[in-house]
Amino acid sequence: MTGAEVTPGWAVHLPPPPEAGGRPVPPPAPGATLPQAWAARCDEAPDRPVLWEQQRGWVRAGELDRATRRVAARFAAAGLRPGDRILMSAGTSLELVEAHIAALRLGLVVVPANTAYREREIAHLVHDAVPRAAVVDDPERAAWIRRARPDTLVVGPDVDLPTGAAAPGLDAAGPEDPAVIGYTSGTTGVPKGAVLSHGNLLASSESVRIAWRWAADDRLVLALPLFHIHGLGVGLHGTLLAGASAVLLRRFDPDAVLDAAAAHDATLFFGVPTMYARLAASPRRGELGRLRLCVSGSAPLPPAVFDQLADGSGQRVLERYGMTETGMNVSNPYDGERRPGTVGFPLPGLELRLAGNGEIELRGPNVFGGYWGRSEATAAAFTADGWFRTGDVGEHDADGYLRLVGRARELIITGGLNVYPREVEDVLLEHPAVAEVAVAGVADAEWGEVVTAWVVPAPAAAPPVAAELAGFAAERLARFKCPRRVVFVDALPRNALGKILRHQLRTEAGSDVGGRPPSSD
Repeated sequence: MTGAEVTPGWAVHLPPPPEAGGRPVPPPAPGATLPQAWAARCDEAPDRPVLWEQQRGWVRAGELDRATRRVAARFAAAGLRPGDRILMSAGTSLELVEAHIAALRLGLVVVPANTAYREREIAHLVHDAVPRAAVVDDPERAAWIRRARPDTLVVGPDVDLPTGAAAPGLDAAGPEDPAVIGYTSGTTGVPKGAVLSHGNLLASSESVRIAWRWAADDRLVLALPLFHIHGLGVGLHGTLLAGASAVLLRRFDPDAVLDAAAAHDATLFFGVPTMYARLAASPRRGELGRLRLCVSGSAPLPPAVFDQLADGSGQRVLERYGMTETGMNVSNPYDGERRPGTVGFPLPGLELRLAGNGEIELRGPNVFGGYWGRSEATAAAFTADGWFRTGDVGEHDADGYLRLVGRARELIITGGLNVYPREVEDVLLEHPAVAEVAVAGVADAEWGEVVTAWVVPAPAAAPPVAAELAGFAAERLARFKCPRRVVFVDALPRNALGKILRHQLRTEAGSDVGGRPPSSD
């Protein structure tokens, strides 16, 4: 592509004022990595409270540094070496955070895995990434990992292993070394692993630290799961880079979030649109006004929810746009208008352009280098001149705000989580009563989209029941991937080449599903 207008990171033309959160934060040293920046923050203020959870209370920076050194020494004593992959699939806890940081400090490559994954999904990650170790909090999940790769070392989040000598070479990984492999659902084949380097992680965290005026006095209520780039790469990594603090909640609940914000004098909350819809419906939504900043991402925030929160609390939620392959890309401005229905401007250091078909293309230090073991997929993901093809379609309004108008790829985002239609279709086709099936997302006010399956029954089999198909899928897939609505049809709409017209299915279903809770027919 040539001749497209390139939009630079908005910090280039909107210099940031002093940090809104209080004490200024020095930028990372040139060529630094996130673990090195975190170590520097610990050295600066070892007595500073950094992370809180109900079970252990506050952990201070110096304590976190010692704990991560101790866990890294255990990994090293078990034979793990820089470059080895380590799968992590556990609920939010301080122990999981310590294991994650320790792995990065040792130079291991973290493979986050959704705790809702079923055996076939876990097995795919294990066969593809070939982790030498795994940190899980569920015996069944541990058994799946061992069944897929018997020599994998599987431990709990407390990493109860012999400690041995101090781990050698902590924080020695360079900016180009791999740090995280985030598995993302695309539009062809099974989920593939996006390899994010230490430099990618730092660039993404630093861009939002600058853009959102993240400072050492800020305190985040973090109710997002730590297996997702939103909770892990934005919430946790950003907190530690800014030298700030976070209150860890094991699950989202509107009252728990508001109670934590009040009890701990929080200034920040990050969430997905489903969370904000529930906060907007709470009689306590006015309490969000105490926070300095609320950020929404992972899926489009309905303008109606934005307006509800603005009217009910004075809180104008800042919407942003990110991806597993890139971390954070685009954000509404901290100062100035936060425009509902848009995601704003490119973050500092990032360049954005729109291809001829409106597809968003990106270039910058946060953009990943490629997919794990997938040279062809990597080549297809980048243009000839090195821009990453996001698969999302956007447009700029008259003032330059970016609006996401669709996806070039048939990805479903429900409750902030990605669902790949073909993966769901392949599972449903295993049922003997299903002859054909098409899966797509249908707009929903609470979830953003709901996974919907259009099923052509097999003529020789007993007629299927929607609940039966949903249960069949639930045994093989994470719950969020399972169809929340099943529609039986005589035939699927196709074009002249036989391709299923998913947009036609979505259009026909939209007025039926609307904003009410989905059901099964």
